[in-house]
Amino acid sequence: MKLAAHYNRVNIIATLSVLVFGAIIYYFAINQIATKLLDDHLSEEVSEVLGYIDANQRLPKEADFDEDQTRFYKVNGKPLPTRFYDTVYIKTKLVSNRSGRAVEGSVLFKGDLYRFTIIISKEGTENFVQIIAMITLALMLGLFLILFLTNRYLLNGLWQPFYKTLGQLKAFNIEAPAKFLGGNTKVDEFKELDNAVYIMTNRVASDYQNLKQFTENASHEMMTPLSVITAKLDTLIQDETLQQEQFEQITDIYSAAGKLARLSQSLLLLVKIENDQIADIERLDLEQLVNEKLKQFQELFASKVIIINVSLANKEVQASRYLVDILLNNLFSNAVRHNVNGGRLNIYLNSGQLIFQNQGTATALDGEKIFDRFQKGNSSEGVGLGLTIVKNICHSYGWKLAYKYTDGLHTFIIQF
Repeated sequence: MKLAAHYNRVNIIATLSVLVFGAIIYYFAINQIATKLLDDHLSEEVSEVLGYIDANQRLPKEADFDEDQTRFYKVNGKPLPTRFYDTVYIKTKLVSNRSGRAVEGSVLFKGDLYRFTIIISKEGTENFVQIIAMITLALMLGLFLILFLTNRYLLNGLWQPFYKTLGQLKAFNIEAPAKFLGGNTKVDEFKELDNAVYIMTNRVASDYQNLKQFTENASHEMMTPLSVITAKLDTLIQDETLQQEQFEQITDIYSAAGKLARLSQSLLLLVKIENDQIADIERLDLEQLVNEKLKQFQELFASKVIIINVSLANKEVQASRYLVDILLNNLFSNAVRHNVNGGRLNIYLNSGQLIFQNQGTATALDGEKIFDRFQKGNSSEGVGLGLTIVKNICHSYGWKLAYKYTDGLHTFIIQF
């Protein structure tokens, strides 16, 4: 849900709650005031009735006070306290009964005690309260409608600079950063946001270019002396006058130099994958690529007498041929390097998965760390980046990579 819609919903719910709650309180308050006015009117009627009795020395008839219904009943006992209450206003001219307000009390006349009741109609007051309620309700509905339209249209327009800024951030390409233009707004908060984004994108682009240049230069500068060292070691190894001890030492140096070269290449490759610098995507026949890789590794399979079990289905993927070749190469190398002599290697490919299963150590590997950098066994001669590269390649194409150990087999599963 968009922020404007969320704000609109919260604002409307809060406004509606306040309006409903306020309307209820307002209605009861108006009703209470109206009742108080009726009671004041009844009190004046009582004063008029008592004045009439004093002036005329007789009890008034009901018709003596227009619409008011005044009745007297002779009673015995103590004087009654004056009280006001709601009742029914009955009048023969009316088709139906109406609600009324009454006052009850007692008066002493010529030595006798009389209970009197005066009833007046509440119709006029109720109509007045209803009119006020209708006007109030109409005002509230109008206010509610104005708030809704304001939130829906004016606030959406207010957020447009934010969405423009967001759109530019989504389209930001660190390989070819475009100049950030901002949302062209007069709102101070959005201006600060645009300014912060502008500074951030410039800094990120600058840092990226510096890091990219450093990585490429460092890799190039490392590979040049390594190539010289390897070439000279090649010459030394072929020297037949070397003693056995010297030959072994030179061989160790040659191996270490080769490992350092592979490490440099692997780190540079990881940087390129993580920064999405390899974009030669094309449709690839994965079944064909796996079969080609099987042929390339035949000699290694034979050297460890590995039993191959292959079941491949037709599967095409959209990916870089260079990266898929590295992915398969690492999976095959991993399956051979960590396999046992005479072990098994199962390779399955279907429309949803590519599975490699190989024998190796009799215990499960740490599934949480196996794909981390420089995680390798003590006996491994690799640089510890092969599975990390596989993981990053899968991640760059949205494929899922998993490991599990079942029935004595280390299983690596790629889900497309």
